[in-house]
This record gives sequence, C-alpha cells and structure tokens, in this order.
Amino acid sequence: MSSTSIGNAVSDETIIPPKLYRIGELARFTGFSRQTLHNYTTMGLIREAEWSDGGHRLYDESVFYRLQRIAELKGRRGMQQIREMLDAES
Repeated sequence: MSSTSIGNAVSDETIIPPKLYRIGELARFTGFSRQTLHNYTTMGLIREAEWSDGGHRLYDESVFYRLQRIAELKGRRGMQQIREMLDAES
C-alpha cells in the first residue's frame, strides 16, 4: 500500500518510529502484573529499550515475543534456564 492511498498523510521519506511501551501497557496487553514485569526486567529476562525523560522504562515490540516464550517455558524450566534459552535465541 503506497502512502498516496492514505491521503498523502505520510510521504515515502517519512520514517515512522517503532512503538515503545510503558510497563502498564505491557501489563494490560499481556496479562502479566506490573510487579512480575519489573521482576523479569531485574532478572534480565526482558530488557527496556530506553528510558523516558520522566525515568520510566520503555520496551519495544520484541518484549512481547520474550514474554510469550517465558509463559511457554515457565512451568517446565527454572528462571535461570529460561534466561539462558532466551539469550541463546537472541
């Protein structure tokens, strides 16, 4: 779909930045609690992409895949094993 089909709102040269998510948005979209997401960040299972000016962690879209993998593996593996597996997949 070309940019002209959406009323020239976006030119061909415009780069749309990727969406960054705050921890509350991740909790809402994934069902994980804020505390669990914070713990996963502290444990190195997920990583913030950057920080907001107000000091909030911001996560990119890749965190959704990692959270899905954590959910799949959580009952069968320990958190250390999960982190090692995720790191090997990256």
